[in-house]
Amino acid sequence: MTEPVIITCAVTGSIHTPTMSPHLPITPDQIATAAIDAAAAGAAVLHLHARDPNDGRPTADPAVFMQFLPKIRQGTDAIVNISTGGSSLMTVEDRMRAAVQAAPEMCSLNMGSMNFGIFPLAERYDDWQHDWEPQLLNATRDTVFRNTFSDIDTLLEEVGKNLGTKFEFECYDVGQIHTLAWYLRKKKIEAPVFLQFVMGVLGGIDAAPEQLMHMKATADRLIGVENYHFSVLAAAHQQMRLATMGAILGGNVRVGLEDSLFIGKRELATSNAQQVKLIRMILENLGMEIATPAQARERLNLKGADQVNF
Repeated sequence: MTEPVIITCAVTGSIHTPTMSPHLPITPDQIATAAIDAAAAGAAVLHLHARDPNDGRPTADPAVFMQFLPKIRQGTDAIVNISTGGSSLMTVEDRMRAAVQAAPEMCSLNMGSMNFGIFPLAERYDDWQHDWEPQLLNATRDTVFRNTFSDIDTLLEEVGKNLGTKFEFECYDVGQIHTLAWYLRKKKIEAPVFLQFVMGVLGGIDAAPEQLMHMKATADRLIGVENYHFSVLAAAHQQMRLATMGAILGGNVRVGLEDSLFIGKRELATSNAQQVKLIRMILENLGMEIATPAQARERLNLKGADQVNF
């Protein structure tokens, strides 16, 4: 029997900017409300970044995270997953500060360094709300999103081992699946792992059905079907298509305004909850059950919401 599908909602991210959508959560109150509403719509996991409440730029400041994390915990029993990816322009030390302070049940962990090109987004807009927006986007032409083996080791030790936090292992290409498999073979991490196939970022694997099949086949071969759970994150207009395909293949799904600002062709989503409701409707109409936070906690072997620091 197919297991219930875990829906993750990535609420705000660090890719899109305020000019791109009036519905992008910016302030701590907006992020908290968006997260709680997404959970009420069916998201069992909430993947969270923070933004400067004054101008919306990405921030790794733990003090900003702590303005919305307690509100989310009070408002829902959904699993909080704090990003350690932050922004490709942040240092690894900055990116992990919020996780170290908050000790959440889950964190993301990027499994390799890569080009992370979001500069093409700057070509789509002329009138910016803030000067930092095109500057941040264009800076990714000449930066590397750093996630070295040493960086991965540091996160596994300081966030995983020391805090009991489990990881959403984000793989942007098949080589990063190879890296994850190596960590499993060396017993630096324990099976089963939660693997997020991230598709459609310029510099990573493209978002296409053939590539999803390739990534899953690679994970099956290198990691073993019994040693991982997977989820599918596809950027922009491929979000719902590949998420649905991933669920049909036995996986889980991720939606949210971090990954796509749209709900339909040229139609902006008005909320994260709207995207959660859409993927939930699609999956339920296909006869699938949606996982509750309790079911997700049990399957992912998480420490529990009573063991976090917020």
